[in-house]
Amino acid sequence: MAHGRPIHVLHTFANESAVPYLTWFSNRAVQEGNLRYSFLLMTKDRPAMVEEMAQRGFPVKWIRYDHRQRKRGMLKALPWLWWHIQRMKPDIVHCNLFDDIVPGLLAAWLAKVPVRMMSRQDTGYHWLHARKWMAADRWNARMATDIITISEEAREFLINIEGTPANKLHLVHNGIPPEVFTRQSPEAIARLKKRFSTAGRFPVIGTVARFIPWKGYEHIVQAATHIVRRQPRALFVYCGQGSQLDDIKQQVADAKREGNIVFTGWVDRADMPSLYGLLDIYLHAAIMEPFGLVYPEAMMNAVPVVSTPTGAARDAIIDGTNGILAERNGESLAHGVERLLAMDLKAVGLAGRETAMRMYSFDVMWNGTMEVYRQALSKT
Repeated sequence: MAHGRPIHVLHTFANESAVPYLTWFSNRAVQEGNLRYSFLLMTKDRPAMVEEMAQRGFPVKWIRYDHRQRKRGMLKALPWLWWHIQRMKPDIVHCNLFDDIVPGLLAAWLAKVPVRMMSRQDTGYHWLHARKWMAADRWNARMATDIITISEEAREFLINIEGTPANKLHLVHNGIPPEVFTRQSPEAIARLKKRFSTAGRFPVIGTVARFIPWKGYEHIVQAATHIVRRQPRALFVYCGQGSQLDDIKQQVADAKREGNIVFTGWVDRADMPSLYGLLDIYLHAAIMEPFGLVYPEAMMNAVPVVSTPTGAARDAIIDGTNGILAERNGESLAHGVERLLAMDLKAVGLAGRETAMRMYSFDVMWNGTMEVYRQALSKT
């Protein structure tokens, strides 16, 4: 509570019409009564969240913004952000994505908001793919009074590479509601088994990720080549979309592994827990994953994980106990799968589930975020 009243947090968000975790946070705020929200959304079209949040009594203001004209769009959004922040008088301004962080923090500073917070969801992206924007990341760190970082790897990157003062950083893992993300349906599992022809295949190894270089599908294709030599009935299930999809399909064809690798195409969000129900192993090969919600999803569904040591996997997995950590190349990933197959898959999956429930549930994220708010306000 701020001076005996609910804390007023104003969120800025860009390029998204609806944001599931803001829905979860707003629902909890209504339940507990210790927090009230306002939202400033920068989108090209009117966001669905306007009506959604109005039902909870939380105002949403829409600022027209086209991410294809980023610099001009930020400049045009800045005075509107400042005007709304001045009028709403929040205790905390909390910015979330790069396109709203840059103008949002500046607007909050101009409006003299004492707590200017950002969540760094994209740690490492500019370092890997667009270094010219790193100056803006460092500027944002100067403008923010507090920064939520979502994994230990991300925290280390912010300190060691971007030079962010450690006393501004708060580690709060992302979280998901287990009751939503483990809601498997026997009917959906049967339908997906038929759709992807998993009957009689072992091990069924899944990856859920966008087809972009960051996610490392080329290494998983290489791993598949090694694994199939020992496990000819293995089936790899690749679920995602992205700019690299055609390239990965060509790599699969060149390796003559079409009989061992299936590309799922679109899978409905409601069917995702059931998709995990098809898997014997979850395999991921990302680099500098800021967090990665797929790790908690797989682990909460008791699917044992083999992953590169990054993001949520690095924080949660004790190698050889509740999952396997492997280096980012085909041979190491294949060896990790073989190590896992020599273990009790069910026991490893259950150990991973216990870890994910303890570390990555939405309750943990909610409580951690509330504590950051309280600490930040106490300094003012």
